[in-house]
Amino acid sequence: MIVHHELNGPEQAPVLVLSNSLGTDLSMWDEQLSVLTEHFRVLRYDQRGHGGTRATSGPYDLRGLGDEVLALLDHLGIARAHFAGVSLGGMTGMWLAQNAPERIDRLALLCTSAELGPPSNWRQRAELVRREGTAAVAESSLSRWFTPALAGRSDVVDKYSGMITAASDEGYAGCCEAIASMDLVDRLGEIGAGTLVVSGEQDQATPPEHGERIAAAVPGARMETLSQAAHLANVEQSETVNRLLVEHFAAGGA
Repeated sequence: MIVHHELNGPEQAPVLVLSNSLGTDLSMWDEQLSVLTEHFRVLRYDQRGHGGTRATSGPYDLRGLGDEVLALLDHLGIARAHFAGVSLGGMTGMWLAQNAPERIDRLALLCTSAELGPPSNWRQRAELVRREGTAAVAESSLSRWFTPALAGRSDVVDKYSGMITAASDEGYAGCCEAIASMDLVDRLGEIGAGTLVVSGEQDQATPPEHGERIAAAVPGARMETLSQAAHLANVEQSETVNRLLVEHFAAGGA
């Protein structure tokens, strides 16, 4: 299966893959696109069961999600790329950097975690969504994704609650189970890609200590914590995140 994707920017520029979080689609990167395409060939895609990528039957795990990225790169003839991911996207990026290091140049991990337990919580969320649909987690997700000021804006609520409810129930649940089963911590020290870790100071889903743990374990990683940002820091602090991403990825060519 080739995941739904969009490719924008100069054809000869280094490729930068952007990977979305649980419950969102590739449009979560809208605030980055115009800036990043000035420097990179930007490849956005939808995780399995999100946006335009269909769900498959389970079980899901990070190997499967990572293999879909590799299949997409092969499909497009891309040997090596930069990679940036938020939350589940960052987990996918860590898996790729550990298991397919020859395909990943530089890596940016935003508001993510190498171990996000307890696993039972994620399995319970998967059960809830299979039983009641993704609408059952929309309100609670928005309260974790954004600070109260942004979470109260009608345009933000409409856009992001729409993404959650549009996600496949099985796709969302399967991705929850992939998070429950992930095991990235012990191999963080193997990541050789130049790595930027970004956390939101008010992130309830993956608090800054999760980013600090990654940055401490990945050789040479750089850590940035953004004030006035929750889980989707690339949306809430788009200008700062855009600057950090351009600086980080411009430091190395793909």
